[in-house]
Amino acid sequence: MFLNTLTPKFYVALTGTSSLISGLILIFEWWYFRKYGTSFIEQVSVSHLRPLLGGVDSSSPSNSNTSNGEADSNRQSVSECKVWRNPLNLFRGAEYNRYTWVTGREPLTYYDMNLSAQDHQTFFTCDSDHLRPADAIMQKAWRERNPQARISAAHEALELEDCATAYILLAEEEATTIMEAERLFKQALKAGESCYRRSQQLQHHGTQYEAQHRRDTNVLVYIKRRLAMCSRKLGRTREAVKMMRDLMKEFPLLSMFNIHENLLESLLELQNYADVQAVLAKYDDISLPKSATICYTAALLKARAVSDKFSPEAASRRGLSTAEMNAVEAIHRAVEFNPHVPKYLLEMKSLILPPEHILKRGDSEAIAYAFFHLQHWKRVEGALNLLHCTWEGTFRMIPYPLEKGHLFYPYPICTETADRELLPMFHEVSVYPKKELPFFILFTAGLCSFTAMLALLTHQFPELMGVRLCLIDICLCR
Repeated sequence: MFLNTLTPKFYVALTGTSSLISGLILIFEWWYFRKYGTSFIEQVSVSHLRPLLGGVDSSSPSNSNTSNGEADSNRQSVSECKVWRNPLNLFRGAEYNRYTWVTGREPLTYYDMNLSAQDHQTFFTCDSDHLRPADAIMQKAWRERNPQARISAAHEALELEDCATAYILLAEEEATTIMEAERLFKQALKAGESCYRRSQQLQHHGTQYEAQHRRDTNVLVYIKRRLAMCSRKLGRTREAVKMMRDLMKEFPLLSMFNIHENLLESLLELQNYADVQAVLAKYDDISLPKSATICYTAALLKARAVSDKFSPEAASRRGLSTAEMNAVEAIHRAVEFNPHVPKYLLEMKSLILPPEHILKRGDSEAIAYAFFHLQHWKRVEGALNLLHCTWEGTFRMIPYPLEKGHLFYPYPICTETADRELLPMFHEVSVYPKKELPFFILFTAGLCSFTAMLALLTHQFPELMGVRLCLIDICLCR
C-alpha cells in the first residue's frame, strides 16, 4: 500500500538526488585522479576495507613470497627514482627570487629546497667544523629553514674571518644580479683556495684532516663551476668553456657535479659542434649513466647533418637515406630515454623555471633540458621539423605494457610521484605512459548518466515512469 501511494514527484526527487550525489562523487574522483594519479575509492578499498574483510593470510608461504617480491620491486623503484642535482640549476637570489617578485609564484617546492639543504650539508660541512668558529656558524646556517636567518648567519661568519662557504651562501641567496653573485664567488674563490692549500698539506695526518680536505675540495670545485656559469650567463662563453675544461682536467674524479653537461651547453652556444662530438664520444658510453642532455645532444648532431634538406613527402617516396636513418634512430633513442622532452622542444607544452633537482627520464629533467637547449635546436635549420615528423614513431617500437625496454631499461613507474614533489603546483606534470581511467570513475560516470536520464524521463512522462518504477520497487521488496 505504501508503494502504491508514492507519486511521480517522489521518483523525480529520488532519481534527481541520486544523479546529483553520483555527479559530486564523479567530480571528486576526477579531481583526485588528476592530482594524485589514482582513484580515491580504489585506494580506500585496498588500504582499509580489504584488511577488514579478511585479506590474504599473511602466514601462507605464497603470501610471504609475494611480499618479498613486492619488497624487491619497491627497492628497485626507489633506486630507479633517485633524484639528481640539476647541473644547470639557477641562482636563488638572482633568478628564482626575481621570478617570485614578478609573478608572486614560488618556483621551488619545499621538497626540492630540502634536498638542496641536504646537499649543502654534505658538500660544505665536516665533523671538525666546531674547531673553527666561522665554520661552526655556517654548519648551523645550512640547516636553517628561514632564508633571512641563513643570510644573517653568513654575515656573522664573515665578521670572524674570510669564510668561503659564507660567500657561497650570499652569492646564491642574497645577490640579486649575476654580476653581484660573480663578485661574491670571486671572494669565495680566494678564501677557498687558501683553505684547500692548507688542508692539502695536512690531509695524510689523520682522518680528521682527510675529511677537511675532502670538504675543501668540494667547496673549491663548486665555486669554480658556479663562476664558469656566471661567465656563461654574462655572455663570456669562451671564458666559461676554458674554466670548465680546466676544472674537469684538475678534478677528473668528481663526476658527481656533471660538469660535462655545462660544457656541452656552452659549446653548443658557440656552435662548436666538433668539440661537442668529442665530449659526447667520451661520456655517451654504455657503462656511464645517461641523461637527456647526452641523448638529445647526440640526436641534434645527427639531425644537423640532414635536417636542412629533409622533407617528409620526399622521404616517403624515395625512402630514408643512411644519414637520415641514423638521425631518426638517434631521435628514437632520445625519446625512449625521456619521452617528455619533445613536447617542450616543439612548444606543445609551456616551460617553467627548472627545479634545483631532477629525476632522470622524468618531466623535471625534460624541463631542465628544454629550458637551456631549446635555443640550440631552433638554431639548427630543420631540426625541430625532423623531430616533429619522427618522435612519435618511437612509441611503436617500445613494448606495451612497458615490461621491458627497447634500448634502455624499462621506463620507471615512479616518475610521476617524484616529479609532483619536485615541480610546483601550478605546473601540470607530464605523465608517461598515459594512465587509463580507473574503474570507479567510469562507474560513477555511468551511474550519474543513468540516474539523470531516469529523472528526466520521470519528469517528462510521470504516469508511465511512475507505474514502472513502482513495479520495480514491488519486485525488489518481494
